Amino acid sequence: MNDILQGLIAAGHLILTLDGDLVEIILRSLHVTLTAVAIASLIGLPLGAWLAVNRFRFRRYVIALLNALMGLPPVVVGLIVYLMLSRSGPFGVLGLLFTPTAMIIAQCIIITPLIASIAHQALRDLWAEYHDLLISISTTRRQRIATLLWDGRRALLTSTLAGFGRAIGEVGAILIVGGNIDHVTRVLTTAIALETSKGDFALALALGFILIALAIIVNILIHTLSQTETRGRW
Repeated sequence: MNDILQGLIAAGHLILTLDGDLVEIILRSLHVTLTAVAIASLIGLPLGAWLAVNRFRFRRYVIALLNALMGLPPVVVGLIVYLMLSRSGPFGVLGLLFTPTAMIIAQCIIITPLIASIAHQALRDLWAEYHDLLISISTTRRQRIATLLWDGRRALLTSTLAGFGRAIGEVGAILIVGGNIDHVTRVLTTAIALETSKGDFALALALGFILIALAIIVNILIHTLSQTETRGRW
């Protein structure tokens, strides 16, 4: 109980004093996570819509594989990305290892299947509702996908938020490919792991409370914007 209280006091002190290192870590965490979520959404949302619209021979197996990939072990993803970006790897010449870019790549691989799978489930029912209409007016496949994405945009927030939630709390993969380098690749989750290993539980708890608050604030902000758009329609 003492540690929790000290953590709350430390978190309040860090926030009120606008600690420079903390602000840097928060901004880097948001940069890495939001960039990864944006890229993963650009891939995952159209993929989910495409799977909802199209019928092909191995469709069930593709969907099953996509669902299975939702549970990708982050440390394994981190290891694979590390090997690909290391000096002896095929992309080592790019010099991306131990940079925020490597962390973004790892997070994209982790959350893209999650976003695509949830998007497919959300758009599958919408496609059943729109199927006859869109077929009757001879829309192209691209137009059908675009219509589903636009009309289902509020439902798709769930998949985006799920991706954000998993990415903001990710530590295994980004620790492997980022290296937790101070002022370069240190984010909230890796900082928490570092402080815990050092035995500074108060600071680790403070960073943990800030991480939770950050996730809640972003979720509330997105939901508020979504509801504002809904009210604006009436």
